Order: sequence, then C-alpha cells, then structure tokens
Amino acid sequence: MAARDRLVDADAVARLHRRDVTLFSQDPKVQETVADRLGWTELSKVGREVLPRIQALAEQAAKEGVTDVALLGMGGSSLASLVISRVLGGRGATMHVLDTTSPITVRHALETLDPAKTLYLVASKSGGTIEPNTLYSIFREKADAKLGRAAAGKRFIAITDPGTSLEALAVDQGFRAVVQAPGSVGGRFSALTTFGLLPAALVGADVAVMLDRAATAERACASSPEENPAVELAAFIADSRDEGADKLTVVAPEQLRTFGLWVEQLVAESLGKHGMGVVPVVELADTPRGYGPDRAIVVVRMTGDTRLAEWAQSQRGRHPVYEIVFDDAYDIAEEFVRWEYAVALTGFLLGINPFDEPNVAEAKAATAGVMDGSVSAPAPQGAADSVMVTFAGGLEAPGHPERTPATAIGHAVAALEEGDYLVLLAYLPDDEALLAPLTVVVPSVAAETGAAVCLEVGPRYLHSTGQLHKGGPNNGVFILITTQDRTDMPVPGQEWGLGNLYRAQAEGDLVTLASHDRRVLRLDLPDASRETVEKLAGALADGAGVVREDGA
Repeated sequence: MAARDRLVDADAVARLHRRDVTLFSQDPKVQETVADRLGWTELSKVGREVLPRIQALAEQAAKEGVTDVALLGMGGSSLASLVISRVLGGRGATMHVLDTTSPITVRHALETLDPAKTLYLVASKSGGTIEPNTLYSIFREKADAKLGRAAAGKRFIAITDPGTSLEALAVDQGFRAVVQAPGSVGGRFSALTTFGLLPAALVGADVAVMLDRAATAERACASSPEENPAVELAAFIADSRDEGADKLTVVAPEQLRTFGLWVEQLVAESLGKHGMGVVPVVELADTPRGYGPDRAIVVVRMTGDTRLAEWAQSQRGRHPVYEIVFDDAYDIAEEFVRWEYAVALTGFLLGINPFDEPNVAEAKAATAGVMDGSVSAPAPQGAADSVMVTFAGGLEAPGHPERTPATAIGHAVAALEEGDYLVLLAYLPDDEALLAPLTVVVPSVAAETGAAVCLEVGPRYLHSTGQLHKGGPNNGVFILITTQDRTDMPVPGQEWGLGNLYRAQAEGDLVTLASHDRRVLRLDLPDASRETVEKLAGALADGAGVVREDGA
C-alpha cells in the first residue's frame, strides 16, 4: 500500500494533531516519553505569547549597541539559529553560532568578539550539555576580566527548559535573563520556540511574520490528507525509501543551503535507529551530477530560480524529485513546520519512534571514558606521509602498510558496496575557507564513485547524524579526520583543556562506530593548516579515482 493511503487509513494526521501517542507505539513506557515530545504541533500560538518579551530583549540589545551575538549551543539548540541568521539576518546584530569545541575556532572568537558589544546566548534544552556549558565558562571568564563580574553577567542570556541546572546557574551568576522554552518540545523540533525566535529577533528578522507563516503552515499540516503538504512530503520520503532511494538529497542555492543542515539533523536523528533509516545528504554542488539509483531529490529554491528549476526537471524520470519553492525568505518558517510534521508522519510509516535518540548517549559515554583513561581508541597501524592511519570496526586493514593517504582512502572507498554512502567526519575548525578544498572535491568523489558523500563537521554531527551513523543501517563507510594540532586552552573549573575534550569527542565516536562494526578509516593529520587540508582533498580525489584538472 502506498504511503499516502496508509496515512489516510490510519487517520494519522488527525491523531498526530490531537497528540495521540498510540500513533507511534503500543508500549506504555514509549508512549510516556512520546507524550512529552508532542508540544511542537502548535508553536505559533506559544510563540505569540513570548513575542513581547523576545522583542523587548532585542530592542534593548540594539539600544545598548550590541553588534554581535554569540550562540553557545549544540544540535537542536543551535542549528535553527544558524539557518535563520543566514536566511533572514542582516538587519540586526551579527550571529556567530559556536557549536564546536575546536580550540582554534573558540580562540578566534575570543580574540575577535568584544564582550562590551556582544550578547552571549547559552542555549541548552537539558541544561547539562557539555559543549555549551564548557564554552560558557570560557567566555564568561573573558567577559568578567574585561567588564567586571556584575556587568559581565548582563551580557549573557540562557535559553533552556524550565527547571534545568542552566536556569539555576543563570540566576546564581547574574544573567540578564532566562528565556524558557516549552519542555514538551524536543531539541530538533524546537526551531519555532525561543531557541530559534530569540536569535531571529536579535539578527533583525521580523518574528511576527515568521509566526504568521508558521500558523499558515500549521493549519495546512492539520488539514485533510488530500491537501496536506506534510502528508505529501512524508509519502515522498517513505515511498522513495521503499523503492530503494533512501539517500534523501537536499539541493539548494547557497542562500538556502544551511537549511539542509537543519533538515539533516531532523531526518537523521528522528529516523535513523534500530537498523533502519533515511540518509539525508546536503548537496554541495551547484549543478550536481552522477547520482545513483538510491537518490531521492528535494530541490529547495526561490521562485524565479530557473537554473535549479531546469535542473530539477532534468532529473525527473531518473529519480524521485520533490520541489519546494520559496516566494520569499520568510517561507523558511513554513518549512520548519512542514518538515517537522512530515518527519513525524514518516516515523509512523517506518514503525519508528521519531522522538528519541537511543544511540547518541553512547558517544558521550565513550568521550568521557577517553578523557578519564578508561577507554582507548584503536591504535594506528602506521604512518603515511606524516598522517597516522587507523583502520577500525568493520574495515579490515590491508595486508601491507599504506604508503600514502590516497592509498588508505582508496582502500576505504573500495569497501563501498551498492547502496552504501561515504561520510567524511571532519574534526577541523568550522571555517568555510579552510574547508573549501573538501567542499569542492566531495561532489566529484560522489560522481566518480556513484555513492552519496556527506561532509560532516565534528563535534556538531554527534548531535545530528551521529544517531544515524550508529543506529541506522550498516551501509556507511566513515573517514574520520582528526589532527595532531595541540592548540589548547584551559577550561575554568576543569582539570582538562578544551583541546582534550575536542580530541576525546572524535576518539569517543571512533570507539562507538567501531563497536557497531561500522567501516572506519581514521586519518590523523599533522596539523589543521590550509595546506594540509588541500593535500587531504587531493588524496581524497586520488583515492576515489577522480581525474583532476591538473591531470592527476
């Protein structure tokens, strides 16, 4: 039976709208957890209630001359803000989303952001997430030193659920404000809660317009299945997957490309578990080519974008294609709603609870074990041109030492089977210029191999696609990229430094992937310089058999 018919027969839309937990499980314990995660279906109403306070905070910041906003968060607490700032920002403060523990990135932010002109948002649903809490302690120390303790506290706002340890910390340490988010909304469904709305107001977006668009989408997504945009999208995802096209590829112009990162988390973390899943792929090429039969394509474009419209038309008949057309940038709010409803409905179609993330905690535990010495990452098998090479999990080491990174990569690429995908897990500073060689070569590797290729930045992906990597089907080959760079900085109140945490997160994920028999190649680069990243990109091209412009 086609997916749409199954949704109609189950009365799934009406049951979701009235928050019927039996839609997702017959297990009372699972139903209890689901019941606490269905508060996102009418967020436009909740947003209207908090709008005056959000607007007042944004107006106050503007009057005080705030030029920059640093968001210290992870996963669902940060990705929507990243999207909103890129798509709707420009009339207010400049947004800096710091969802990383890279000492190089954090040090740069410390050196360039003036605490007197910066507002820091500490965003954590649980209040106990290690990354934002660690970053808070670092940036608070800097602000205290420059402004004094009392004045520095007023540069910080906490965004969190009611009653968390972060809320108590904010009160104790004199934050300007605590802005609560609904406790019944999971992080990846929280784009239209205060986690997304306050940052939106601070960067100059019209939050009232966002909420109007969201309300329109909520009505549409609660309507009859015949006219329901979420049902249409859910059926597209599920039917495509059933037909073997399980690589849900988001193709968008540069202006909207960060939206793919938000979709990536929502899809991967909601649907990638119990050996099942849909693999979201954020396309990096403007004109993609070489897709295999496992691709389902979602084109997200602005009205009038004839280039992408023509490209989408050229793919019809070869692949399932779904188009989303924005009339203007504020349609992003409608898409947050459509995708949340659609992914929840897809969870029902796949028989998966889309509101938990059972494998995310594994990597966190392994990271803690690496830091306290109770867990060790697999040892490298040798060095190739100053790059330490480790084959782990289901990827057996070749019977001879690898002499170059390209041959090691070639060994990993050769492990790809039909329907597999390749993932670069890059623990590198989230710097567009630094990562550019990789973003350029990834589409060529995908076209050459015929496999979907994903570029993920760590540790961000641990709170996003990390769930799929461990809990989804074992059809990924992973190239974990770390560096021997020892840039570090102390973390106030801790015996370990930020660099220790950063490297431990990578090694903890390596341990976890290997424990699930995932095929993993680790390349530990000598440093994080542009020259080294360029060499890595060249090795990736060579290992995948890409013919480069220089004839190599």
